[in-house]
Amino acid sequence: MSKKDCAVLFLGKARDWHTDRAAAFCERNFTTVRVVVGDWGDPFPAGVLESHWDCVVSYLSRWIVPAALLDRVTHAINFHPGPPEYPGYGCNNFAIYEGATEFGVTCHHMAAQVDTGRIAAVARFPVLPTDTGGTLLLRAYDCQLVLFYDVVGRIIRGEALPAARDRWARKPFTRRQFEELGRITPEMSQDEAARRKRATDVSVLRRAG
Repeated sequence: MSKKDCAVLFLGKARDWHTDRAAAFCERNFTTVRVVVGDWGDPFPAGVLESHWDCVVSYLSRWIVPAALLDRVTHAINFHPGPPEYPGYGCNNFAIYEGATEFGVTCHHMAAQVDTGRIAAVARFPVLPTDTGGTLLLRAYDCQLVLFYDVVGRIIRGEALPAARDRWARKPFTRRQFEELGRITPEMSQDEAARRKRATDVSVLRRAG
């Protein structure tokens, strides 16, 4: 069985089975694959910038890919666990807080600024009344893996990447905004406190490992 003649740099999240499956899919289908996973705060992987890559795939990655690398590859795509309405950090939490009725995942071309590149594909699903910030993220992870198989499958078959009509709806949320979302004070109304607790409840993530 022949593989696609393509050198792929796969950047992902450490200790995450969705990342593991996506990385294994790349290894099974491309001739050259380097898989690098990490956590928030880890330094950008050594030797990556000096190597030749045809494609960079960012899948739940904790790193911002330097523009110098993005500029010299054929494809540089990121899979974001949020729709275009929710770019940036804590997208699932803000969707719950704002009472979104729909959520989703996005594949987009990477740009120097996080979650601003041209959107290739979007997949959406309804938000349930029982969802919390944590359960919504887990559902997004499942949806994202399916979208990954579809988009990367196009590269394997030598097809052009899709081009969605969607556009980013706002500036990316920041870590500071996320930290503020988790702040509950005595003067807040019961409704406001409840919204923030539901939005930042990620206990299910701990149980899921």
